[in-house]
Amino acid sequence: MAGEIPKAQPPPAEPGAEPARHPYLLLWRWRRNPLRRPSDRLGAWISLGLVLAVLVAAPAAMFGVGDSAYRHYRSTAEHEARSRDHRPAVLTHDAPRHPEPGSDEAKKARYPVPVRFTGPDGVRRSGTTEVEPGLPADSTVLVWVDEAGRITEPPLSAEQIRSRTMGWAILAFLGVVLTGLAAHAATGLVLHRRNLAQWDAAWASTAPRWSRFP
Repeated sequence: MAGEIPKAQPPPAEPGAEPARHPYLLLWRWRRNPLRRPSDRLGAWISLGLVLAVLVAAPAAMFGVGDSAYRHYRSTAEHEARSRDHRPAVLTHDAPRHPEPGSDEAKKARYPVPVRFTGPDGVRRSGTTEVEPGLPADSTVLVWVDEAGRITEPPLSAEQIRSRTMGWAILAFLGVVLTGLAAHAATGLVLHRRNLAQWDAAWASTAPRWSRFP
């Protein structure tokens, strides 16, 4: 329609042209430049602040969470060692045989089999535990039993404590890094929208002089 102000558009790129890539372009927001906008300088400061914050916070979070996780799992392992007992149990059924006896897979395979054992209170109990393949009934195996007389897992080993601690430490490190990246993306989006709004405002005041016809 005549007299309508066209919407601001960025300058078109030349067909087949690729954006110039140069190491110094990463620092253009810091140099004196007539094309530099206040938002460009603000974005550069925000990016620098986020990088420094992540460099400080990520290792701190990793060591802090890792230390807390180590203390927690070490305390759990000590409690399990005090409250759990290694007791003999007798198989009530034959254990299944592995289809490949003597193979490496057979050496690692374990099958659940019903057993009888005596609990910490002296009461005869029954349960299920995993045993090697091919064990006949009435064979004796050792099982871990808790204070309530239930078959349970053995106390946490040093390797389990170490692996779980490392897992939490890595998660804390990645969490800080991802939070920093998300904050950078969010601030970049806000500044980009602000720049577009300023571009529209500037174009609205300039376009009438370019759209007049004699």
